[in-house]
Amino acid sequence: MLNTLSGRFLILTAAFLMLAELLIFVPSIARFRVDYLGDRLERAQIASLALLADEMLSADLEAELLENAEVFNVVLRRDAMRQLVLSSPLPAPISATYDIRDPGAVVLIRDALHRLFDPQNEIIRVIGAPVREAGLLIEVTMETAPLREAMIRYGLRVLTLSASIAAITALLLFFAVRAVVVRPIKGVVNYMQRYAAAPEDARQIISPKASLKELREAETALNKMQTELTQALRQRKRLADLGSAVARVSHDLRNILTSAQLFTDRIESSEDPLVRRLAPKLVGSITRAVSLCESTLAFGRAEEPPPTLGLVQLSALVADVIENETLTADETHVEFRRDIPPQMTLRADSEQLFRVILNLVRNAHQAIAATGRPGQVTVSAREDDDNWVVTVADTGPGLPDKARDHLFQPFQGGVRKGGSGLGLAIAADLVRGHGGTLDLRSTGPDGTVFEIRLPKGDGALA
Repeated sequence: MLNTLSGRFLILTAAFLMLAELLIFVPSIARFRVDYLGDRLERAQIASLALLADEMLSADLEAELLENAEVFNVVLRRDAMRQLVLSSPLPAPISATYDIRDPGAVVLIRDALHRLFDPQNEIIRVIGAPVREAGLLIEVTMETAPLREAMIRYGLRVLTLSASIAAITALLLFFAVRAVVVRPIKGVVNYMQRYAAAPEDARQIISPKASLKELREAETALNKMQTELTQALRQRKRLADLGSAVARVSHDLRNILTSAQLFTDRIESSEDPLVRRLAPKLVGSITRAVSLCESTLAFGRAEEPPPTLGLVQLSALVADVIENETLTADETHVEFRRDIPPQMTLRADSEQLFRVILNLVRNAHQAIAATGRPGQVTVSAREDDDNWVVTVADTGPGLPDKARDHLFQPFQGGVRKGGSGLGLAIAADLVRGHGGTLDLRSTGPDGTVFEIRLPKGDGALA
């Protein structure tokens, strides 16, 4: 019960209601004390009037009048004359005098609390105004014990009534909160539990229908989260299925390319000068294709294999990349340029770096070719004390909005129509494997610039 929202709300409600009743109780007990004293003054006035009407009252009748008024002495001031109307012996000296003709609220509360918590029976003098203006003032002497007993009885009645009101109000609020707040929240929790059991089932996605604004906002946020999560799970399943298919295709393709690799040995022995010139390129391409198939199979089992670092002559590697792309550039009128210091040497995995630069150059080539206009792709490099920086720039139309929003995300960040976005995703993974970064520096109608930063320190490869 205490661990539930409604149970804690019940306890807090009862506690605050009791606090409110306590704040009401203090001034009410003070008012009761004033009314009690005023009643004694009124009784004493009536008794004194009876004596004034007949001055020959016997001592026994006078004592009876004082007993009924519950006072010891009655002093009435009329016409500026102070007159002891009724009197009897005082059992103790007068300890305090209270004037209730024009009391302040703070004084009343202070005197009431003092009397309530002081168990001693004292004799006090009380001064008040006579009723119906039957004099200037009236004062009486009386005991405090009956006053305190009356205040305790009144306080117990008030506290009992307050506790009952607090309990009934708290119970009503308890059931109201359960109906208005807790039950809708439990409904949301049930939706979440059912969705957790079958997140792929779109029927388990919550439909916002709460009437409370805050709860409806929570349902709307949950609906959005569940929808996005269901789509992500479906996408992941498709990626898993595609990965399995790619692994099978790569396995078969590797076998085919291995056989083709054997055939190139005979091609290299040809006497045709053109064949002898192109044969090494063919062998290199087939070797990279075999390596890519093996890497794909490895990626299907775990992640991209870590780079095998070595010294790479960047100018030669970029020349090899450009030569691969130049074979298809004649039809598209794309010019390839490189601005690489001749002796610039990087510490990297040559095959992985080749794939990164090839992906960027090929994307730039395809982007320019899609426009049908001539263009340029430039690969440049520089270095500083901490990094090698390789830049691939083109004069293409720039990346579309979708590609910018989902850059480096597989199957979402394609830079051209029909593209899968795998090229940039793989390139970014390979660069991260070197401890570096692949960033989009700029894109727009004037072209696109990608920048590869590879750290020189070994600590970045930890």
